Amino acid sequence: MNAAEYWYNLETGVVEEGMVSPGYDRAGPFATREEAARAPEIIEQRSKQWAAEDAADDDWGGAKQ
Repeated sequence: MNAAEYWYNLETGVVEEGMVSPGYDRAGPFATREEAARAPEIIEQRSKQWAAEDAADDDWGGAKQ
């Protein structure tokens, strides 16, 4: 039997077990209900990390002018 997957509904803020809502309203999957409940925080952290990585990639060539 497959383990349950949890999704965070971006529209309602509700954690859902399985793919209940349309894909454009979901974030996930997450392994636990608790992790899914933290989705907004996790998304914000990952966005900041990706932005920092992109900024570092943009500056790979040397000194700024």
